[in-house]
Amino acid sequence: MSIVGGNSSIYDRAINIASLAVQAILYEASCNPSPGLVSRVSSGAHSDMDYFTFLDSTTALINPLIHCAQAGLSSNSPQEIFRQIRQIGQMGERQMFHKTAGVNTHKGALFLLGICCAAGGKIIHSGARFSSLQCIIKAMAEGLVERELYSRLSEFQNTPSSGLTHGERLFLTHRVEGIRGEVQKGLPAVFNRSLAVYKENRGLGQNLRLVQTLIAIMQFCEDTNILHRHSLETLKEVQERAKQIYSMGGVRTPAGIKAIEEMDEDFCRRKISPGGSADLLGVTVFLHLFEGYLDHIGTT
Repeated sequence: MSIVGGNSSIYDRAINIASLAVQAILYEASCNPSPGLVSRVSSGAHSDMDYFTFLDSTTALINPLIHCAQAGLSSNSPQEIFRQIRQIGQMGERQMFHKTAGVNTHKGALFLLGICCAAGGKIIHSGARFSSLQCIIKAMAEGLVERELYSRLSEFQNTPSSGLTHGERLFLTHRVEGIRGEVQKGLPAVFNRSLAVYKENRGLGQNLRLVQTLIAIMQFCEDTNILHRHSLETLKEVQERAKQIYSMGGVRTPAGIKAIEEMDEDFCRRKISPGGSADLLGVTVFLHLFEGYLDHIGTT
């Protein structure tokens, strides 16, 4: 039975959407040189995970991502869908940690791609265009930052640091809205920036195209993974170095490639891992694949 086309069941559609998210996760983990990140040739800045840890983790995300897509393939409102997928995400995190023996490989990616899969399902269910996807994501996450960060500020101030999540701690210290803020704004880093870069570099081989897009994302990503493990100064350094490399042409010039390789060596030595940028790269790939999927099934 075909799982594409007009007679496909909701579950078939959900599988198709989730498979694109899994493909995007695997693409992100496979590209190199990816400064400080786990790749198929390096553990990057990490001593507690490697490429196979990422493969194990990705298999644990298949089921929750299918359920997120299914949640979107309904007549429920965007906020009702969001409440539903938050519960699905918690289940997915438990499955991920079970697979990785407690190592956080994809918590951020699951949050972002779970939302994107659900929004993608909603697009298909409503017969909307790809251009409506950002608005659906905004509607799903409306009020998220105020609800989970600003309204709880006094609570955070009276909670021991060990009792806060990384995101809550960074909000308390730096007022950084992190992944919640990015989603509530409709993922502007991807829709307004990195997706165009990925499309513009379609003439490159897949690996170089991914690396080029990663460097582009690192220029502006407010990477909470770096903030949590290092400092605001380190984050600014990472952004500035990425800007310099991108202005050199990135992977399109020998000097740019050499600079990326040197940055990778430096980040691995200093244990700098731009995991937030990696998550946005995965989202970028997913959105590109999903746009092509909509064209394939003839959604108007």
